[in-house]
Amino acid sequence: MRSANCSPISYPMLPPTHQHHMWDAWDMAAEICLSQLPALIEDPNAEFLTSPFFTEQLMAFELWLDHGSEHKKPPEQLPIVLQVLLSPCHRLRALRLLERFLDMGPWAVDLALSVGIFPYVLKLLQTSTPELCQILVFIWTKILALDKSCQVDLAKDGGHTYFIRFLDSVEANPERRAMAAFVLAVIVDGHRRGQEACIEAGLIHLCLKHLQCPTPNDPRSEPLFLQCLCLCLGKLWEDFSGAQVIGLQAEAPAIYAPLLLKPQPEVRASAVFALGTLLDFGFDSSRDGVGGDEECDDDEKVKAETSIIKNLLNVVSDGSPLVRAEVAVALARFAFGHNKHLKSVAAAYWKAQPSLAIKSTGSGYISPNQFMLHGGIVPSQIGPLLRFGGDNQSVVRDGRTSTSSPLAASGIMHGSPLSDDLSQHSDSGLLNDSVSNGVVNHMRPKPLDNALYSQCVLALYKLAKDPSPRIASLGRRVLSIIGIELVVAKSAKSIGSSGRPGERTTNPTPCLAGLARSSSSFDMNGELLRLVLLDQGSGGSSGVSERSFLPQSAIYNWSCGHFSNQLLTAADDSEEIIARREEREKLALDHIAKCQHSSVMKLHNQIARLNTKFEMGTKTALLQPFSPVVITADESERIRNWN
Repeated sequence: MRSANCSPISYPMLPPTHQHHMWDAWDMAAEICLSQLPALIEDPNAEFLTSPFFTEQLMAFELWLDHGSEHKKPPEQLPIVLQVLLSPCHRLRALRLLERFLDMGPWAVDLALSVGIFPYVLKLLQTSTPELCQILVFIWTKILALDKSCQVDLAKDGGHTYFIRFLDSVEANPERRAMAAFVLAVIVDGHRRGQEACIEAGLIHLCLKHLQCPTPNDPRSEPLFLQCLCLCLGKLWEDFSGAQVIGLQAEAPAIYAPLLLKPQPEVRASAVFALGTLLDFGFDSSRDGVGGDEECDDDEKVKAETSIIKNLLNVVSDGSPLVRAEVAVALARFAFGHNKHLKSVAAAYWKAQPSLAIKSTGSGYISPNQFMLHGGIVPSQIGPLLRFGGDNQSVVRDGRTSTSSPLAASGIMHGSPLSDDLSQHSDSGLLNDSVSNGVVNHMRPKPLDNALYSQCVLALYKLAKDPSPRIASLGRRVLSIIGIELVVAKSAKSIGSSGRPGERTTNPTPCLAGLARSSSSFDMNGELLRLVLLDQGSGGSSGVSERSFLPQSAIYNWSCGHFSNQLLTAADDSEEIIARREEREKLALDHIAKCQHSSVMKLHNQIARLNTKFEMGTKTALLQPFSPVVITADESERIRNWN
């Protein structure tokens, strides 16, 4: 156009490209083609040699992949590689190179999206060649792990059926089938049209079928595959009552129960996530979708909910923080839907508590003016653990212990961990009597068993005191949903203003300001805990603000991050990495053996004296298990290493 004295104009303005050196490569390719014309005209039988332009561009792109990185100049051949995807003779090689490029990180996916990869890979979903399918699933996994907005076009154009077919193809690689399940999880994530389309295609029954692994050696028992199937189902019926009904009718809770015993924490966490989203707690505004509440008998729904909650309570003490975090998220959904029932049961706990007396080392029984919590003597004038509506009834009445007390029996009073079988700790008769005066019955036609509610309250207290700060924070958030706040402050050594030892006056800091009705304080393990009953006027409603307060799943975001990482090379550990790992394992085992065979030394015997040289004294010290290193820190967060 410029040679014809025309000036191209665009809005927005494009950068000048008429002097780009890629035109030189294009000119040379055109010359190679044109130079064959005389020979072709002279000899009709002469063979035309196709242009090497695209082959050379793919070769240049491959060289860039061998030496390029995020911090180097982007590959100029990327737009041409996308064009080559439409050519059947170059398609496989181009897809493999594109697969390598997208695996370099989110920056590479973002760059590919910016140059227009989406319409090309969307059109390729019509292909059925197995080798191409495996690469396409990988490419879509990379795209959707970064940008889920593509879910709308995939569902609209029927792209979900491509991944459902791949998911059900037994001959496909289990890892790639896991990726297909992840793609489907993103397609249905918060997208009602995607959820409905996948349900119509029978995805729920397909996923549940593959979750029932007959043998450990079955390809379907691949942990990543199980994890992604759980995520897919969890997102499929999240906030969609029609899908939840289908899942409950297909006995999904029973299918998930064995997954909670799998050795991989990611699988257990994903199973907990799916069980949690199977709970219906009133956020689905379109009840006229696929299925519906009318299709599920109320008694059956209560039975299914009970089964789900019992499964969740079984893993509340799971060894993995990832799993316990998902339990807290799932119980938050349950607490939101059953807010008033849990609140009433919690109130009944402390209103109807029989007296507590624990043996002491002195006179045989502690005085009626005291009771024991986690090994600490606390003045009973502080009052019961929770005060409801100004009820100042003392926890200790006549100096005798009632074994039927849910809290006393559960170990909450004694500091012991919750038992795995929580059902033995609650007295449903006591609780039923306590809340049968019309407080609960009008709230829901079919509430769950009060004993189960009591077990949930105990589990929430356990989560609120979890060693992991994140999980403890989640546990406190869930407690606040049912109207109880747990405020942790430092215990004062001095006598408080009231003249009682161990008590300290602190200002309540409720999560929801202005809702505190009453509170009581007590000392537990050297910390001052205040349990505040919050009067939530809107508790249990399905408003947007209340929903935003609910904690979100970590395993789903964690999985998105996993698929954003490098996957093609991560599995191929080098010999050097394997050797270092084996060396560390051998060192650990050697030290364990030495500890087991060493002479028995009492814990109070002094073995060394260390001057950490902190002016204000040492606040904490950490001993490394497999190396002779002590790490110390002071109040100012200064850290020192000592060998």
